[in-house]
Amino acid sequence: MAKKYNIAVIPGDGIGPEITSAAIEVLEAAAKSKEIEIVARELKAGGEAVDQFGIPLPQETISAAKDSDAVLLGAVGGPKWDNVDPEVRPEKALLGLRSGLGLYANIRPVKVYDELKAASPLKNPGNIDFVIVRELTGGIYFGKIGSYQSGDRLSDGTVKGKVAYDTESYSEGEINRILKIAFELAMTRRKKLTLVDKANVLLTSRMWRRLASQMAYDYPEVEFDCLYVDNAAMQIISRPSTFDVIVTSNLFGDILSDEAGQIAGSIGMLPSASLGAAGTPGMYEPIHGSAPDLAGQNKANPLACILSAAMMMRMQFGEEEIASDIENAVKKTLESGLRTSDITFVGEGTNIKLVGTKEITQAVIENL
Repeated sequence: MAKKYNIAVIPGDGIGPEITSAAIEVLEAAAKSKEIEIVARELKAGGEAVDQFGIPLPQETISAAKDSDAVLLGAVGGPKWDNVDPEVRPEKALLGLRSGLGLYANIRPVKVYDELKAASPLKNPGNIDFVIVRELTGGIYFGKIGSYQSGDRLSDGTVKGKVAYDTESYSEGEINRILKIAFELAMTRRKKLTLVDKANVLLTSRMWRRLASQMAYDYPEVEFDCLYVDNAAMQIISRPSTFDVIVTSNLFGDILSDEAGQIAGSIGMLPSASLGAAGTPGMYEPIHGSAPDLAGQNKANPLACILSAAMMMRMQFGEEEIASDIENAVKKTLESGLRTSDITFVGEGTNIKLVGTKEITQAVIENL
């Protein structure tokens, strides 16, 4: 083999082991034809790690992830761990991986396949293919928090009582590095970038807008515009096909990416990537949860995880041909009429066949 990529695989909980196994199987098949070796090392994190080690993210996992070329994550969490100490909840593993690997940019593509348009809640979804770039390690989720007892009174005389606060904070460096990723991504696509902010109210948003407007001069080929977040939430529904790349803060990106995910027809079709500085391993994962009710039943949809592996090959390793091969194989599989339960819908043609995780994975491999 001419090249070798070391992948840290973190299956996690629920359907995580099934979908990551499917993704690696497809990845190995796609890479083999190009004489590339995929070396996958399985690591523990999430609820499984809590049960085994008492913590959601063992040091061995974060160390091995740092030493890998890239990380493939399934999903973590589930109702089994709802009542554990908040400090050891499975979801803490995600924050630990992001901070430990220095992952500050979340890339979430939103695409509606022709074969699944009828499953979209939009009446006429059109040709939807855009990407949300979300800042991942700053903003209100990481700002100063606290509470205090206030003796002040409201206008009607009521005592204010306890006051809680969460602070939105961004530095120019944090904003510039995510803007650069967004502009560079737009250059590889349809050369259009939309900044989503709340610059009419928030000082941090005004900084985002100022820095983005300045950086736009370095990318004259990119059509740049800005939208307030409330307006953007409406526009993503009313004219989704007009967007190309959207860049926004942590909080706004968290909300808008979930909204946008719904228009694709199933959350089981959406991949994502979390990236840091050049040369460091990124983390690639489907955006859905662990779906413990489907675990171990050969019912999970592995396509989002398979597409996340395709993103890994493109964005981490520059293997455009392998990434395209995987994406085309997924499309051919949908065109053939194969569906998992989450992507079946009333009104489809008679050639539709409901299959399980293993069957649809094998179909993708055959369509490579």
